[in-house]
Amino acid sequence: MPPAPSPLPAGSAPSNAILVGRLFRLAWRYRGHCLLVLGLQLVLLTMGIAGLSFTGVGIDYIRHRVGETAAPPAVGPFHFAFPEDWAPSSVLLVLAGLILVLALARAILNYAYALSLNHLVQLKLVVDLRGEVYEKLQRLSFRFFDANSTGSIITRVTGDVQSVRMFVDQVLMQSVIMGISLTVYVTYMAALSPTLTLACLATTPVLAFMAVRFSRRIQPEYTRNRSLVDRMVEVFTEGVQGVMVTKAFGREPESQARFDAANRACLEQQRGIFRQISLFSPAAGFLTRVNMMVLLGYGGWLVAQGRLPLGAGLVVFAGLLEQFSGQVNNVATVVNSVQQSLIGARRVFEILDAPVEVASPARPVRRPRLEGAVRFERVDFAYGENQPVLHGIDLDVKPGQCVAILGATGAGKSALMSLIPRFFDPTAGRVLVDGLDARQLHLDDLRRNIGTVFQESFLFSNTVAANIAFGHPDATPAQVEQAARIAAAHDFIMALPKGYQTVLGEGGNGLSGGQRQRLAIARAILLEPAILLLDDPTAAIDSGTEQEIFAALDRAIAGRTTFIVAHRLSTLRRADFIIVLERGRIVQQGTHAQLMRESGPYQHVASLQLVDGRALAAPGEGAA
Repeated sequence: MPPAPSPLPAGSAPSNAILVGRLFRLAWRYRGHCLLVLGLQLVLLTMGIAGLSFTGVGIDYIRHRVGETAAPPAVGPFHFAFPEDWAPSSVLLVLAGLILVLALARAILNYAYALSLNHLVQLKLVVDLRGEVYEKLQRLSFRFFDANSTGSIITRVTGDVQSVRMFVDQVLMQSVIMGISLTVYVTYMAALSPTLTLACLATTPVLAFMAVRFSRRIQPEYTRNRSLVDRMVEVFTEGVQGVMVTKAFGREPESQARFDAANRACLEQQRGIFRQISLFSPAAGFLTRVNMMVLLGYGGWLVAQGRLPLGAGLVVFAGLLEQFSGQVNNVATVVNSVQQSLIGARRVFEILDAPVEVASPARPVRRPRLEGAVRFERVDFAYGENQPVLHGIDLDVKPGQCVAILGATGAGKSALMSLIPRFFDPTAGRVLVDGLDARQLHLDDLRRNIGTVFQESFLFSNTVAANIAFGHPDATPAQVEQAARIAAAHDFIMALPKGYQTVLGEGGNGLSGGQRQRLAIARAILLEPAILLLDDPTAAIDSGTEQEIFAALDRAIAGRTTFIVAHRLSTLRRADFIIVLERGRIVQQGTHAQLMRESGPYQHVASLQLVDGRALAAPGEGAA
């Protein structure tokens, strides 16, 4: 395995202002839905104030009819009064009816508002953003996946995308709604009594100061929280993937303890966040209660002095102040959501902004069918600045030749082969395919002409046929079967419950290692590639299965340029020539017979595989 490079540098992270700007532009994509939600909220706000005004008017009207006031009340700032010749019961019935109709209409609109908001953030934004992140992940190079753990990537695609949704839902929309609501409430209250409004809202600057201070203190905590959640997901993922190893060595208690420690670290850190939130919310609530105390004292005095009506004045003002206080109390939620959404957005944008290191050039050379000539010219490669892997590789492979690559772990075998399909690009030198720099070719053309079989085969949760046809989804059943026969997989496939239509479990669970490998070989063969890359494909299978596979692969290799990473002489002897890598350099190359006559690492490896003076060779071959 290559050493993993460092993750994306935190120092390059955008500022909060830049993040907020990008989040606003993201929301602008859905401006139609946003305007619909805001429009519904404005109508609901208007209806709420109207219902409150009608209640105040009703109280004042009753007081007027019983003789407590000299004049009929006006309807708030609209200055509308009921005719004097109306019967009191008619007036009260009209008011009660209006309040009931408004309540019913608000219930229906609240339902429409909830549906519209959920459609915007869950069915549009979240789905689209997840798709965009996943699409970007498909284009990123292996370097990105080496640098970032699976747990971190999973958390970004799930939890962090939800945090971006939170910005639109609980920050942007709520902030706009809050701003509009507070403006309307303050305007209405000022129309009723400017002095009472100033007195009741005197604590607002203090609340704003508390909100800013809370926001600055909570942001680092959410950053650390994301790292701890990443670690917890990573431990969980490893525990599930490595459950067989855990059980085989009886390490279930240790595995549980490891997960419990990661889970507990998240718990303790989140407890600190909740503690700070729990302190801020009551403090904000206390300040809003102070406003109600001022209202009862000063507002009651204004009513007693006849400067403010009880119903359409003090009662309506109290309702508006209660609504105002409720919106202000949401500041804690909004501030908390801002921090969560900014942390999540930063991590999502890290993926969306990650450089696509390997891509087709702006004007690619199109070669739908390649001949298969491969040439390395003074190729150097490093995973990072201090992680050199290959040094000055020169290699010329003609179309149809089979090259075996031998070397110790970490010698650079897999790295060398990964440069051919451009999983990585060399840091110096060139890799030529059919005489063209591989970086000039369209990436799809290049990779569709290369069949790859990795040392550890990965199969998808799909049918056997779909797994074989993964790189060639339009293949006919006959073509799929032919590829399976070449890979010596047809017989065991037909023994499965539904043959080629058998649905495999996750990762090919239920199949042996040799069976999974043969399906992977069939998948590569079906492409009919000009170049075949076999990264030690028989390492995990027994000698009998190896002979069966290679007897079939002899037909597949014929006429194709083939690179095989191998350690067994039975595999090495099949190659047209062999290269031996040590510390990223080619130290020997030639045929099996030539290398056996040279003193060096190849002769040493071969001697270890001699039994009674005979090599472990393919059937029918003589001694080494």
